[in-house]
Amino acid sequence: MKTSLQLLIAYALVLTPFPLAADEAQVSRRQEVYKTVAEVQLKANIYELEKSQARKRPAIVFFFGGGWRSGSVNQFRYQSEYLARQGMVAIVPDYRVYNRQMASVVDCVSDAKSAIRWVRANARQLGVDPQRIAAGGGSAGGHLAAATALLPGLDQEGENRRVSSEPNALLLFNPALDLRRKAFPDTFPETRYKELSSRFGGPVEKISPQHHLRPKLPPTIIFHGRADTTIPFVTVERFCAATKSHGNRCQLVGYDQAAHGFFNYGRSGNTAFIDTLEHCHTFLAGLGYLEGEPNVKSFVASLSKQN
Repeated sequence: MKTSLQLLIAYALVLTPFPLAADEAQVSRRQEVYKTVAEVQLKANIYELEKSQARKRPAIVFFFGGGWRSGSVNQFRYQSEYLARQGMVAIVPDYRVYNRQMASVVDCVSDAKSAIRWVRANARQLGVDPQRIAAGGGSAGGHLAAATALLPGLDQEGENRRVSSEPNALLLFNPALDLRRKAFPDTFPETRYKELSSRFGGPVEKISPQHHLRPKLPPTIIFHGRADTTIPFVTVERFCAATKSHGNRCQLVGYDQAAHGFFNYGRSGNTAFIDTLEHCHTFLAGLGYLEGEPNVKSFVASLSKQN
């Protein structure tokens, strides 16, 4: 016959769930409004482990691409789910774009800065470490992530600027870092550039990260395709070299024969998705944001089973 103590232990084992492996952990997604401007409520998708009681978790804020004209908060869904399974809080904010709110690039930058500032100002409620907030993004979203770290000003009027809008690390996927005409490929039509520049909202130098390099920038990793005909590989080479010349850390990972958007989930058998996310894990682990080795392949396999 079991003793009372044995029964209590047995009940405890039944009622207390065992920790799940990182590739089996359940991730929740919820939305919160991070900014209201001109009666437009801007929401952020927040990914985190279900029922996590951890405090001061590292966070990453992803900005979607779309030429500052369009785009979807679902672009970085799977990167966010993976990093949430590793114990981070992943946040993907919506921001104003031209097709939906007639927004300029300056408006986009303002919203991106507001998103970082909101995360830091609400770190306690979000269970986030305010000193471990990374920013990431692809293409125009990569520009916005870099802009939060490099561009002075462009903050939303009325926000508390004593709360920094600068991230502590950057993870950039084929980012637009030099917006001058000469940085675009020769195949980029002049009429298209004129249309784009009409949406800048100010002088190109004001919103071009290449023009604002300085010492003491966040550690940065950049992923870029060598066959990218939208944003030439040479532009990120130039940016990374100049960044390091100021004493900053910048790692550039190039991919042969890879075109624009190569890193997205579902492209080419997910080879680049897996490789870039493994590099992200290693990069973040080196900063003390994550622990252990990447298990991205296992994560992708679990997604395949779900689908």
